[in-house]
Amino acid sequence: MKEYKGEQIRNIVVAAHGGAGKTSLCDAFLFNSGAVNRQGRVDDGSSVLDFEPEEQKRRVTISAALAPCEWKDCKINFIDTPGTSDFYAEVIGGMRAADSALVVICANAGVEVLTEKIWLEAGDRSVPRLAFINKMDREHADFDRVLAAMKDRLDGVIVPVQLPIGAESSFRGIVDLLENKAYMPEEAPIPAEMAEAVELARMQLVEAAAEGDDELLEKYLDGGELSEEEVRIGLLKAVSAGRVTPVLCGSATKNVGVKQLMNAVVRFMPSPAAVVARGVRPGSDEPVERKAADPFSALVFKTTADPFVGRLSFARLFSGQLKADMPVYNANKGKTEKIGGLFTLRGKQQEPMTVAHAGDIVVLAKLQDTGTGDTLCSKESPVEYPGIIFPSPNYIMAVEAKKKGDEDKISGTLQRIADEDPTFKFERNTETGQLLIRGMGDQHINIILERMKRKFGVEVNLTPPKVAYRETIRCKAKAEGKHKKQSGGRGQYGHVWLEIEPLPSGGGFEFVDKIFGGAVPNNYIPAVEKGARESFAKGLVAGYPMVDVRVTLFDGSYHDVDSSELAFKLATSIALKKAVPLAKGILLEPIYNVEITVPEANMGDVMGDLNTRRGRPQGMENIGRGLGVVKAQVPLAEMFSYAIDLRSMTQGRGSFVMSFSHYEEVPHNIAEGIIAEALKNRQEDDE
Repeated sequence: MKEYKGEQIRNIVVAAHGGAGKTSLCDAFLFNSGAVNRQGRVDDGSSVLDFEPEEQKRRVTISAALAPCEWKDCKINFIDTPGTSDFYAEVIGGMRAADSALVVICANAGVEVLTEKIWLEAGDRSVPRLAFINKMDREHADFDRVLAAMKDRLDGVIVPVQLPIGAESSFRGIVDLLENKAYMPEEAPIPAEMAEAVELARMQLVEAAAEGDDELLEKYLDGGELSEEEVRIGLLKAVSAGRVTPVLCGSATKNVGVKQLMNAVVRFMPSPAAVVARGVRPGSDEPVERKAADPFSALVFKTTADPFVGRLSFARLFSGQLKADMPVYNANKGKTEKIGGLFTLRGKQQEPMTVAHAGDIVVLAKLQDTGTGDTLCSKESPVEYPGIIFPSPNYIMAVEAKKKGDEDKISGTLQRIADEDPTFKFERNTETGQLLIRGMGDQHINIILERMKRKFGVEVNLTPPKVAYRETIRCKAKAEGKHKKQSGGRGQYGHVWLEIEPLPSGGGFEFVDKIFGGAVPNNYIPAVEKGARESFAKGLVAGYPMVDVRVTLFDGSYHDVDSSELAFKLATSIALKKAVPLAKGILLEPIYNVEITVPEANMGDVMGDLNTRRGRPQGMENIGRGLGVVKAQVPLAEMFSYAIDLRSMTQGRGSFVMSFSHYEEVPHNIAEGIIAEALKNRQEDDE
């Protein structure tokens, strides 16, 4: 592939609801451009872009993949992205790197949940959109119905630049309204029966194009005819400004309308030549702008990790040029990195590059300290671009090694997975001892486990997360603890009287010494405090840490020969086991603040579901675009699978964030079950 500069480059993220055929479309792009000599197919596992075993097995895209190709003296960097909510972060990363978005819509299914989400995402990021109604050859394909749904449910001016010739099994080509020509698939006369529809659609297209330029609009309103070139210029301006979305159609698998779509990408989608990237000077808030001719700068929008190839960093160049032997400066980490290779990827096939120019997308090998969202630049002219904000992973599971000896390998493997996936997190819960992993949903987690096994040879079992309950008491109580043992020789003797009382929430643990007259010698009092701390750490109700309690030692006795620190620790444990039931020991559970964003139509369902989860609503508000936010406080025990349940309730339109609020008492009927389970586990351990 030859060198390309700004005006000759197009960066376009290809996104769709799953099943719309976007990967098949990208395979057709590669075939038409001559980048591959056979058109890949998702259904038979021959797709160039769905090359991971997990993708071929499930016939779905899991990771964003590059599909660079040469067309009409331009280099088009297509970024094929997943079409499921679990992997939506790949769409976000792709949009950060691209200058425009190609939204693929199924001619049968029409506008779906993720279609709406992608459309809004592109609008919020001021990314120009192009739409392609795919699968016109499928049963129940209906261009007019889908176009009407787009105009009804998606924002902006949506105007067709093509009309289909036929539909379903009779679909045989398209009419290009701008050129006023038919392609079936080669150029052919426009069918006579379509003349009226073509003329009407062409008038709408010219009107939309005129609104993209003031001079053209004035000419149009004065009754002047716009030339094809003027329409193209006006449409380009309107599309670049995000006011108009052109709609095309065809069949990716039949390769009908695909070449015309590639022409439209070159015609209507903006090049990166005029992009002005905005960031700050590292370590300050001083604004910095970078144009194409300025010193080198780039943003890493995706990272992959492979046990053989190593780390690969996908980067979008915003300014300057990058050569294979150049050192690069990581503005986020303050470190200089050496590139282990500069190339582009076509699926998994590497194509080496000696130099890349501003606007291009490249892959860098073996950067040690660089992660997704980091800025690479010239050390002499540093800049730091805003990172990429990804959705928070809220689906939580615990993992444990399947094989003995793999425990030490798990954390390292999880770290490598987390390096390439910003929506995957893991942590060790110090209270429960479990290793917790967080993802976007069950499909996301299952695929991560498959990759752990395939790439790194590590297998784990999934188990439900344990809740980090705590214990406390409701009232004061006193109890005696005596440990006395005589078995020949020196015996053991410790004797204490303790009072326990609750502290305010957050009070922790207090120990008070009220011994008078040496009933317990000073050298044994620290052992009493230590015994209390150890007993509370193990728990006295159901085996969870006890908090917010004051322990007062007010009496006891000792033996000159048989007393010891161990004896007093044991006596303390005995006293506390007696005192806690008298003080009405209870379980506490973590309560989280939850904010749920859903369509207004689903707010009632969400509120009803929260009630079944023991949630307490804190308020609701509308935030526009038909969306509302429900705020509530909900026990963590009820939230582990909420990501999946909310998706089901809202057809994938809902999202939520949560943060710890406080601990409060577990309802008695639920606490009974937790305590019974804890006692059962303790008995099994003893056996």
